[in-house]
Amino acid sequence: MAGIKNYTLLNLTILTALVGLSSCKDFLDENPDNRVALDDLDKAAQLLVNAYSIASPNFTDWMTDDVRFTIGTTKRLSHQQLYAWEEVTSGPTDQDTPDFYWFETYNAIAHANEVLMILDELEVSKEEESRKKAIEGEALLIRAYGHFMLVNLFGQHISAGSDDGVPYIITPETTFLAQYERESVKRVYDKIEDDLTDGLHLIDDSFYENSGKYHFNKNAALAFASRFYLFKGDYIRCIQHSDELLGSNPGAFVRDLTGQDFQIASSSTTEYPRLYSSADQAANLLLMRKISLVQRTDFAYGPESDFYSSLFGASVFGGLTDERENPAFVKGFNSVYPVRYEGLFERSSINSNVGFPYYIHMAFTGEEVLLNRAEANAWQGNLDEAIADLQVLSDNRFSGGTPVLTLSVLQDFYNSTNDQNNVLSYIIFLARRKEFIMQGMRWFDIKRYELEVVHDLADGSLIRLESDDLRKVLQIPQSAQDVGGLEPNPR
Repeated sequence: MAGIKNYTLLNLTILTALVGLSSCKDFLDENPDNRVALDDLDKAAQLLVNAYSIASPNFTDWMTDDVRFTIGTTKRLSHQQLYAWEEVTSGPTDQDTPDFYWFETYNAIAHANEVLMILDELEVSKEEESRKKAIEGEALLIRAYGHFMLVNLFGQHISAGSDDGVPYIITPETTFLAQYERESVKRVYDKIEDDLTDGLHLIDDSFYENSGKYHFNKNAALAFASRFYLFKGDYIRCIQHSDELLGSNPGAFVRDLTGQDFQIASSSTTEYPRLYSSADQAANLLLMRKISLVQRTDFAYGPESDFYSSLFGASVFGGLTDERENPAFVKGFNSVYPVRYEGLFERSSINSNVGFPYYIHMAFTGEEVLLNRAEANAWQGNLDEAIADLQVLSDNRFSGGTPVLTLSVLQDFYNSTNDQNNVLSYIIFLARRKEFIMQGMRWFDIKRYELEVVHDLADGSLIRLESDDLRKVLQIPQSAQDVGGLEPNPR
């Protein structure tokens, strides 16, 4: 399938592509993206395998309140810029940066759009019609998810729905030096919802064999809907889609970190992440391969050791052990890094010593859906239902006794009788923060709840990201501004 990823979506690489061209006419005489001839369902399905963005969102962790200045690690300029909430000046090929995420995600969307265009024109037999619909459903979900991530990184939260979002691309790019327009956040969300709804209706797990967790299967689509409607503030639909996934036994979709498998694996920093991110885990609903260095302990920033200990020491269950705290790697001289990802490496060729570091990203998990539902129920005032879900998570996270979570326990912990506020505080500041630490989730909670972030620098001085700081919206890549005609975000 070599050559199928040479798209120029939103003109991110068009400036360098112009070098060496004798004329625009010569360029236009060539197929601009070397696309393969997608003339049957097998080829369409094969292209979708490559339609999942290889860019990790976990670079956002370096902007959050989960990290402190880490001594003794290699810090690239992009790492330092992200940590200080400055605009990253590296190009779209520098991994773990906003530009890389923008380029690779629109690249994935381009693949999905190519497949959807071909499917519109492809005639198939009656026997193949159901598979065609399933491929269409997966492509729609890929397109929806890509735009969802982009608009939540490069646009304001949906509560500011009239502000600029991102371009919503629904056709393959066929125009040289095309111009684009940013649609409002609300309009982008509306289009995401259309694709998500259609994709949910069409997706069919029966066409996946041994790699279903690496595709938008039905459970992954429901998890996406759970997150989408939570972020949108449509708590009823969040609960509905979460219910459909979790069923009558939500614990089946939660890793039991207190169980024998994880307890045995916890003595091995190789086996533990392999088990944690395994496709065999019912909790893992969608897995993606990500070219990234975020899993490396010698790069960038991590949770400072004392902060990490205090976070996991903050418990409503007294002397019980929170199994999420360990195992953890030492990172630099003053930080740690929870063991969740197995550091993997892809060689450029069989005999090569160079290549790409990568890890398996857990894009959607059962634990997230459980916490989404708890949060949505808390906002709806269904506090008993929220506590029930938090109890399921606690049963699988705390050892050394029996955790019992009640409203009265939270009242004592927070010294407050505001039960709704207590439950929401527990979810946002303890449950979600512990569950997803260094997994690329905290930044979105910081944006959703307009939280302030303070970072320390090497000299001990402090820098601050205010609750309503405009820098929480990542800047549109310079190349997309210069050539694609997109307006920058205000600063």
